[in-house]
Amino acid sequence: MTVPVLFLHGWSMNGAVFDDMAQRLGTGFTCYAPDLPGHGNRLEDDASLDSCAALVKRWIDRLDRPILVGWSMGAGVAWRYVAQHGTSGLRGLVTIDMSPRMLPGADWEHGLIGQSAEAILETSGRIVPEWPRIAGSIVRNMYARNSAPALSRESVEEFLLVQDPARLRPLWDDLATMDERQTIPLIDIPYLVCCGAQSRLYSVETARFIASQAQQARVECFQHSGHSPHLEEPEAFCNAIRSFVAAEGLATEIQDKETT
Repeated sequence: MTVPVLFLHGWSMNGAVFDDMAQRLGTGFTCYAPDLPGHGNRLEDDASLDSCAALVKRWIDRLDRPILVGWSMGAGVAWRYVAQHGTSGLRGLVTIDMSPRMLPGADWEHGLIGQSAEAILETSGRIVPEWPRIAGSIVRNMYARNSAPALSRESVEEFLLVQDPARLRPLWDDLATMDERQTIPLIDIPYLVCCGAQSRLYSVETARFIASQAQQARVECFQHSGHSPHLEEPEAFCNAIRSFVAAEGLATEIQDKETT
C-alpha cells in the first residue's frame, strides 16, 4: 500500500495543476486532485468554501486517512474542513502560502501583502467585467520574478482566460471574508506549513504565525519560490513531503497493516 495524498487547488485553478507533483512523488504515494466546486469539471456546482469542504469530506471518507495538501484557496478549504469535521480522518496536513484571514486589520498583519481590506473587498465587483486584467495579475503574483516554474506563465494565462469568472466570484467572496484563525489551534496532527520566501501575497511571518498556533506544526520555506513552491521548486517540494512523511512516521500505519 502507499500513502494517500489529497491535493486541493487554488482559486481559479483546477486539480490538473498537481499532475506533475503526483508523478514526481513516485510509487510510495497515491495522489488525488479533484476539481473543487466552481472549477473544472465541477463548474456548475455551488461554489462556496462550505461546498468545497463537503466535497473534501466525501473524498476523505473514501480514503485511508490521507495527507491533505491545500494550496492557497485549497488551504482555506482544508481549514474549513477541519473546523467542521476535525482531524480524525487525516494523518497529516500541508498548506501552501495562505493566510487564515486575507483581510488585514488593525490587529492583524498577516493578510494579503500591500492591500487594504477595502481594496480586497472591492475586487469582487471587478472579477467579471475585468477578468482578462485580473487573470494577468494572477499570473504575475503566482511566481517569484526569476523562477522557472513547471507550469509556465503562458500556460497559466491561457487557462485563466477561458474560465468563467461569474462562477469564480462567489468563492472569492467567501475567501475575502474568511477568518479561520480560531481553527488553527484545533489542528492536532502533524502539520507542514509551506511558504515561498519571495511570495508577493503572504509574508514568511504568516507561515510562522500559523505554525506557532497549531499543535504539531513546522514551517518549510522555499527560498526561490513565490506563491507556488510546488510549481517553482517541484523537486524540493516533493523532498519536503517525503521528509515530512518520514519524520512524522506517517507511513508507519500503512506498513503495520501490511504486516498483519
